[in-house]
Amino acid sequence: MQVARNFFLSSQKTYYRKFNEVLLSYKIEKSLSKEQILELYINQIYLGQRAYGFAEAALTYFGKPLDKLSIAQYAVLAGLPKAPSAYNPVVNKKRSDERKIYVLGRMKINNTINENEYQKAIREKISVVHGSTRDSTDSGGYISEMVRQMLFAKYGDKIYTQGYKVYTTIDSKMQQAAYSSLRSGILQYDATTGYKGAEGQLNISDSNAGDSLTDQIITSEFDDLSDFGDLIVAIVLEADNNHVKVRTRDGNELIFTGKDLDFIRKFINSGGDKQVKRGAVIRIQNNNNKWRISQMPAVEGALISINPNDGSIRSLIGGFDFTKNNFNHVIQAKRQPGSSFKPFIYSAALENNLSAKTIIDDSPVCYPDNGSQWCPRNDENNFLGPISLRQALTLSRNVATVKILNKITPQNAIMYATKFGFDKAQFQPYLTMALGAFDVTPIQMAAAYAVFANGGYLVQPYFIQKITDNNGTVLAQTQDIDIHSTQPVIDPRNAYIMNSIMQDVVRYGTGRRAYGELKRDDIAGKTGTTTDAKDVWFDGYTPNLVTITWIGYDQPKSLGAHQYGATLALPIWINFMRQALKNTPQTSHSMPQGIIVIPHSTWKNNDEYIYSNSSPLDNLESETTTNESSSNGKDSASGVAAVSPEAILNGPDTNNQAKEATGNKTGNKPENVDDLINNIQD
Repeated sequence: MQVARNFFLSSQKTYYRKFNEVLLSYKIEKSLSKEQILELYINQIYLGQRAYGFAEAALTYFGKPLDKLSIAQYAVLAGLPKAPSAYNPVVNKKRSDERKIYVLGRMKINNTINENEYQKAIREKISVVHGSTRDSTDSGGYISEMVRQMLFAKYGDKIYTQGYKVYTTIDSKMQQAAYSSLRSGILQYDATTGYKGAEGQLNISDSNAGDSLTDQIITSEFDDLSDFGDLIVAIVLEADNNHVKVRTRDGNELIFTGKDLDFIRKFINSGGDKQVKRGAVIRIQNNNNKWRISQMPAVEGALISINPNDGSIRSLIGGFDFTKNNFNHVIQAKRQPGSSFKPFIYSAALENNLSAKTIIDDSPVCYPDNGSQWCPRNDENNFLGPISLRQALTLSRNVATVKILNKITPQNAIMYATKFGFDKAQFQPYLTMALGAFDVTPIQMAAAYAVFANGGYLVQPYFIQKITDNNGTVLAQTQDIDIHSTQPVIDPRNAYIMNSIMQDVVRYGTGRRAYGELKRDDIAGKTGTTTDAKDVWFDGYTPNLVTITWIGYDQPKSLGAHQYGATLALPIWINFMRQALKNTPQTSHSMPQGIIVIPHSTWKNNDEYIYSNSSPLDNLESETTTNESSSNGKDSASGVAAVSPEAILNGPDTNNQAKEATGNKTGNKPENVDDLINNIQD
């Protein structure tokens, strides 16, 4: 019956599952011998620490093949099937030793070992190999699944039996830094949203509290509960307004009192099936040797870091916890990038006769919209008046960016964006493109920002270096890449100037916390926040490392009124880069030929850079459009020419949120525009 369940069914406790289990068991027993059934069982049973089957458990715990273990090590493995989560030597060494002694005693009684072997095994000290504690620091789940999927597509079922070895591009230290940085950032944010209540309720009778049978029942309950990294599952034994007592998987009991209860206080013995009472399942976490009550966060995140000079992926975390949710947000989550997409608009502007010192009028503007108007707005509805293109990107000015896109046209911007690896089909020719209104994935953003980081070359992210068979024969290998042997996809002068502007972003703009904490002159990047903060990003880099961080809910909803890329995604990026760049010297981009340096001419009195063989306009042409506002009925200068509704807003209407998101509007707007208008609020 266990074979039937392990191979074909779930562990869900329902009559339907049990009925199917019985039928399958009869079928298996008629088809296979007892020995064959046992063989399936011992090769499939879960034995803790993500090990399935005794052969894998031997390697996981002791780093040896099954036939090389000692009698004591055999006894440890033999004790696992009863309760792998409770008796394995990683999670609970004390109970594992007790179980080992019991198994050795049974072996002696049954004459499978003699007295000398028994005494020697009893005295043997059990040590697990380094790395077998990966349940508490499982940083490799997402990249391992990517490897498995790629190998399965190439070799099929043979990958499970042929002993292939895969060497990835992942840097283990960077991977662990990415794992800890992302989880820490998500948990810090989640704590601000308040406690959501207990995960579940177990039927533990009060009358039997403390007796051995109840203790065994509580211990057995852990077999159906999972720890998620350092978020440890705990079962509540006692709860009132003054204290909460819990038991953990390893049998330890902890008591929380005073301020430690503030986080969960409103759920103590109240809150329906979410209340914290005897039998409640909650989460605890050890933070700097102090236990605290926590919870599984609802919000998700992603982090990817690549070498921009060859595309190799150095770290990748696709979500908060792979065991909890194996949806890989790095490669699968299509989300709106908000202002983190603006650099591609500004880069396109440099190729369309604008320069970093071109003056943009950051003042109110409205655009025709099938009889009504769309009025993009800046965060907090403030305006700066005439500012340079450099200053507009540094401060992430929405209105100025829309005016720039209108000047160069959305059609030109779309074609230009394909140079960075984006698919033209991802976008539509609407001015909302300036505000990051179309979906992208974090891995796409990593490849796109790599173009700026490496001086103008497009790279393809990859994560497998080579594959060998069990004899060490190389079956496949990624060739070394020299990007400079290829043609750049954008003008190197463009990449140099854009890098200069995005360095200003981390010095003076929305990403200034990065420079303030890391104190490195070679970092650059851009924040991104969509309307209502449904998605927040920080996309940043050095000449040798591009890192993208994203935070959001799987079912998009606001992260909060005062949450931005700079407050949520950027701190994660900083924490990761602080570790990833440790002991790494600063580097700089070499200035390509064809650039004129204008000393002390930026808005911060730094050097400005323009193309030497072109005549960029110092000011946008004087253009006007009628932009009567629906809120005050007054005209305001637009600074840009009117464009047809068909060119800007073209499609069906689905809801009324765009009024709130995009500023003043009148009348009905075209369909589907709400899905596109996502004002950034950096």
